Amino acid sequence: MKNFFETLRNIWKINDLRGRILLTLGLILVYRIGCFVILPGVDNNALTGATGGLGGLLDLFTGGAFNNASIFALGIMPYISASIIMQLAGIAVPAIQKLQREGESGRKKINQWTRYLTIIICFFQAPTYLQTYVYGAGGAVIYDTWLWYVAAVTILISGTMFVVWIGERITDKGIGNGISLLIMIGIIARFPGALIEEMNFKMDNMGMVIFLVEIVFFVLVIAFCILLVQGTRRIPIQHAKRVVGGRGGRQMLSQGQRQYLPLKVNAAGVMPIIFAQAIMFIPALMFGGSTFADIFGFWYNLVFALMIIIFTYFYTAVTVDPNRIADDLKRSGGFIPGVKPGRKTAEFIDSLLSRITLPGSILLAFVAVLPAFAHKFFGVQQNFALFYGGTSLLIMVGVVLDTLQQIESHLLSNHYDGLMKGTKIKGRGSSLPPVGQAF
Repeated sequence: MKNFFETLRNIWKINDLRGRILLTLGLILVYRIGCFVILPGVDNNALTGATGGLGGLLDLFTGGAFNNASIFALGIMPYISASIIMQLAGIAVPAIQKLQREGESGRKKINQWTRYLTIIICFFQAPTYLQTYVYGAGGAVIYDTWLWYVAAVTILISGTMFVVWIGERITDKGIGNGISLLIMIGIIARFPGALIEEMNFKMDNMGMVIFLVEIVFFVLVIAFCILLVQGTRRIPIQHAKRVVGGRGGRQMLSQGQRQYLPLKVNAAGVMPIIFAQAIMFIPALMFGGSTFADIFGFWYNLVFALMIIIFTYFYTAVTVDPNRIADDLKRSGGFIPGVKPGRKTAEFIDSLLSRITLPGSILLAFVAVLPAFAHKFFGVQQNFALFYGGTSLLIMVGVVLDTLQQIESHLLSNHYDGLMKGTKIKGRGSSLPPVGQAF
């Protein structure tokens, strides 16, 4: 405990880090307040909350804004959809590929295109949300006129773009990845209510001991997710000897420092789950009350797991390029001991990546279907079961670890101990950045 308070004092002493954390907390507060600002002309009491299926997941990611008919009801998800489309377009569209190679200027232009695409997506999602959820509730709209409808669509689109602006400001001026942080905050906001609901249900039906056992298993699942997110296979990298200047004009040979290239076991991050979920909800959107869309059903989760495995291989192939890694190593004078530089190095990395992606994809699929197991076989209530794995838990674990790593880097760069005295959060001690960081 003493080390914890000492770390907090060290954080407060660093002006830049203190300012970034305060700015991040302030912007998060603005976002959370906006989640409770109801659309003008809507009776919030007449709305029926979405507790399952697509609506339940969207409400989870927006921190309750979806069910509240808030000005932030669409949340950050349209921007996520636009980002995924732009990533996929980078594979097939030469113009986007060229921008990706242009560095900072190209990245700024791609980000601008992503914002335009977000607005276009919102133009479709905002009317759909009003028709299916607000009008579908019956009697929720107080002033049902075409002027109100236009205003409501405009407010929803503006709300999403304001959330995007908050996320980008956090990324640029705050601490952590702003977009991911906002999603995590929305998920965490629903956790206390789900926990209390589960505790009350267990105390009324099965007893406190069962609830405590569930909490122990929940902690174990979190530990497992941390291992999955942080797991890497380190490849030793050696640099060739080079001639450097010595004292008095003498020359000497310098052996390059031994480094490691960490290949992530889960190089695709949470993106395969997001892709699979988007496709799995298509039958529900097309056929309404299809039993196949039951997110806790057997067939849904079986197909869901298989698609996650397929998308993990797909997204890993998109984000990790062994040829580029081999070229970068060759240009920097680095090589893998026992492997020839160039094509042989690319083949070695590709073969190793294929072997570690299989267990990584299976473990990711297992985590994704854990909520169904928790609900069906262990009697965990639906709202709390969603935190036993899946997208929500992986996002929380990944974002928290990334934010802690950024805080630790600030502490170490200012000659303070890390968050845990005498240790470093895994990922910061590597000589080379982990390959395949997604979302």
